[in-house]
Amino acid sequence: MSCVTAFTTLPGPGPAEALAAAMEAMTPAPEGIGCFEIEDGSGLWEVGGYFTAPPDTAELALLAAAFGARPFAVSALPETDWVAKVQRELHPVEAGRFLLYGSHDAHRIPPDRVALLIEASTAFGTGHHGTTRGCLLALERLAAAGLRPARIADVGCGTAVLAMAAARVFPAAELFASDIDPVAVEVAAANLAANGLEGRVTCLEAAGLDHDALRAAMPFDLVFANILAPPLVALAPDIGRAVAPGGRAILSGLLAEQAAEVLAAYAAAGFAPEARDDLGGWSTLTLRRSDASAPDGP
Repeated sequence: MSCVTAFTTLPGPGPAEALAAAMEAMTPAPEGIGCFEIEDGSGLWEVGGYFTAPPDTAELALLAAAFGARPFAVSALPETDWVAKVQRELHPVEAGRFLLYGSHDAHRIPPDRVALLIEASTAFGTGHHGTTRGCLLALERLAAAGLRPARIADVGCGTAVLAMAAARVFPAAELFASDIDPVAVEVAAANLAANGLEGRVTCLEAAGLDHDALRAAMPFDLVFANILAPPLVALAPDIGRAVAPGGRAILSGLLAEQAAEVLAAYAAAGFAPEARDDLGGWSTLTLRRSDASAPDGP
């Protein structure tokens, strides 16, 4: 499949995020949009779109002018099997005792690691992002401190990296992995099978915790939610009701500057911070549910 990219830069996260949101309404619409800070001290943010049909250059010019961005650089990429390319080029990821690897690295896995096979795919989460590594380090820390959860949920599971890591560390736990994207649910199930964990995790298509099987399993002793800051804030009351008193939530997918907002939302839902890991500008929060009953809320 051919791909056309359109990239620009502009100062500040607010204008960059607004431009990225505006690009979603383009015709033709981009298949994907990226928005991130350029780590060179310039204060600039890069916004880009990936198109399978040539974008409207006049519309791009208007958007750039409206948001104070530089003119978009539009380029056609050669037809490439990007998944296969990424699979070849990704290196194993270490996070404490965990090691995430692709099949091309299977011959060099140390025997003393909790190794998980994760191929690049159409679902988010190869483990190479700081948010996933932060969640694994938080899991490692809780396990080392003696946590033995009976029920665990991985909300917005993507490739189910976190659910699989928890299944290896807590073999007696009952585990659930949910995602709003049906493709992610399929990929999660395939990854479980590839790692010899078929049947260990119940994979569900659900928006957040909105599924009968999840409600029936509550309360959870540990909930992972590696998504983004706005949905994390929106899910705070639901996660507050879903986590058992004294249980933990490991949250990530948020920028370091968004941590205060997320912490405030979860404080209102009955959580107190236990630990924070900042990796590459992203934060992972480990929170403990108060021993009181979960608060009522919408």
